[in-house]
Amino acid sequence: MNQNNPVNPVNPAVPRRSLWRRRVKKSFANMIGFKKRGANPEHPEVHVIHGPDAYKNTIEVLKSIDLSPMNGKTVLLKPNVGRMSESGKGVNTNPQVVAAAVDALRAAGATVSIGESPISGVKTLEAFKISGITAIAEKRNCPLIDLDKRKPVITPIPGGKAIQSLKICVDVLEFDFIVSIPVMKIHMHTGVTLAIKNMKGCLWRRSKVDLHMLPQLEGTTDKSLDIAIGDMATVLRPHLSIIDGSIGMEGLGPGAGTPRELNVVLAGGDGFATDAVACRLMGQDASQIPHLRIGAENGCGIIDLNQIRISPENWQNFAADFEEAPKNLTFEFPDIEVLDRNSCSACQSTLLLFLQDYAKRLAPYIPAGERLKVAIGKGHESLPEGTLCIGQCTAQHKENGIFVPGCPPVGSQIYKTLQNN
Repeated sequence: MNQNNPVNPVNPAVPRRSLWRRRVKKSFANMIGFKKRGANPEHPEVHVIHGPDAYKNTIEVLKSIDLSPMNGKTVLLKPNVGRMSESGKGVNTNPQVVAAAVDALRAAGATVSIGESPISGVKTLEAFKISGITAIAEKRNCPLIDLDKRKPVITPIPGGKAIQSLKICVDVLEFDFIVSIPVMKIHMHTGVTLAIKNMKGCLWRRSKVDLHMLPQLEGTTDKSLDIAIGDMATVLRPHLSIIDGSIGMEGLGPGAGTPRELNVVLAGGDGFATDAVACRLMGQDASQIPHLRIGAENGCGIIDLNQIRISPENWQNFAADFEEAPKNLTFEFPDIEVLDRNSCSACQSTLLLFLQDYAKRLAPYIPAGERLKVAIGKGHESLPEGTLCIGQCTAQHKENGIFVPGCPPVGSQIYKTLQNN
């Protein structure tokens, strides 16, 4: 059997991978979102529930959604479990939100699984375990899927501006419905990370990082990363979005920020509309979040709150202003100069956590009268001699500085390397 184009057991004349490509087109290309029957896609519905119990909030918000189309279908829950973090820190999706989604969708007659492709350097099943999701899945005998385990399907993006194809995890394409269950977080690169950006975790392995390495496009001030997410949404977006706002993250999100308790869960069929409501609950304006604006301009969803039917009427009473990510990452560390060219959020979060934990111990390693230069990212043509080079993307400069391997390395490893040089 040809492992690159395996035989389809149902119809041997049609390669299975060809069926997967057809399914990409059928399932994603013209997707308008999971919604109530008869609802107007130009006026999508989003429902918000507020209360102290994340499980009850999720069960309650899903009562407002007609889940009957999922009866007899397979459903993949895509939470945000991209990092090694325990529950309650605003980094990963609350396991109780995931548990409630499993229970509600099973009650609707669906066959449910949970899957994730985390950031580089994180093992999926280990992340599930530390997040608390393994425990709720085992209790319910719900399969956990490492989306990186199998080979991806290379999916073209017709009309893509920043990217022309994606490596989509093949498991994603084998489910009837995809449910995005992100955490409500500020993001250093994209403003926020919610249901639409959470779908980036359906991209295979390090191909997620590739979206951070794109050159700036001519004729626009928008980041290529934001444009690429807008391109991604034309072929890959959720049928249903459940946003976990029980404990979100503000400031240095997505991994190094401050937990922010909001005690809300919201759900809707149009992922863009659901994200737009979540933005308002965070004190943000979706029209000012480039990847949401670009995706809406691409016809992928609605972000104008005036077009969205939101319940309950007093939903804005639950809002809070989340602290935004700082524009200059060096301002808190005056003796450190961060040299960042095309890094991903994993390396940025690692560096920020390292500086927060070790900044007071770095004085012996800072040159007299100068600042300690720290480099992350793949885009450096050259670096000053003696630069602390963090992560595999800086490996080409290791002979000219202090190199810390890893994708990304942990803070203790960075500090140990400094001590040994």
